[in-house]
Amino acid sequence: MTDGLFDVSGRSALITGATGAFGAAAARGLARAGANLTLAGASVDKLGALAEELSQHGVKVETVERRPASEADADAIVDAALAAHGDVHVLITASGINKVGMITEQSVEDWQSVMDANVKGSWLMCRAAGRHMTGRAGGGKVILVSSTRAKLGLPTGYSAYSPSKAAVDLLTKTLACEWGKHGINVNAIGPTVFRSDLTAWMYADEPKGRATRETMLSRIPLGRLGEPDDFVGAVLFFASPASDFCTGQTLYVDGGYTAG
Repeated sequence: MTDGLFDVSGRSALITGATGAFGAAAARGLARAGANLTLAGASVDKLGALAEELSQHGVKVETVERRPASEADADAIVDAALAAHGDVHVLITASGINKVGMITEQSVEDWQSVMDANVKGSWLMCRAAGRHMTGRAGGGKVILVSSTRAKLGLPTGYSAYSPSKAAVDLLTKTLACEWGKHGINVNAIGPTVFRSDLTAWMYADEPKGRATRETMLSRIPLGRLGEPDDFVGAVLFFASPASDFCTGQTLYVDGGYTAG
């Protein structure tokens, strides 16, 4: 009964922020499962290295040195995927940033840059890919990257990041309603802290990292922080037929952080 339930082989998946922690994890998981990929990101060197790695799984990999900062960027990214693979079956928006700062001290420019990267960029990619997906039969899968911070406040300067991810959650619900008639599933994944270059200090055995880690672990029932592969299962679920009757949802991959 489960034959093909999680099958994404031969599908075309487009990932923005592909060289970041979540984008790269998604790319590796989908490549291992046989999906062809279009990887968009800002670093041509990192994109090239990741593409070479993933090509060893026997899949086709296209790279685009762009972030979805404008309409032209988003359209060019989707056009590259269509030119390389002929279709876009799965869109994953993993491009985003955070600039921490207390609201009384943070500049409007920093706040706006977070909103632009996390909300506007996701919106632009959904619009560009959606124009293709809604114009042909067969439906599609859209996966936005949210965060536990969309659900919970934080007293340490997240007045830009948290609202931006809350907006991503509501964009997910809105597009699920708008595109359901086209057979397009729109869902989000909300991770907690995962191991990456940016969070390596939290995993290190240094006073600051140890203290931060212990504070986080006190709220995580499963007793550990996230690893990149922890992200992959949710991606494969939302990208595959297994989630065909699931839309408008945010799945928190957080070890239980949001449960308590």
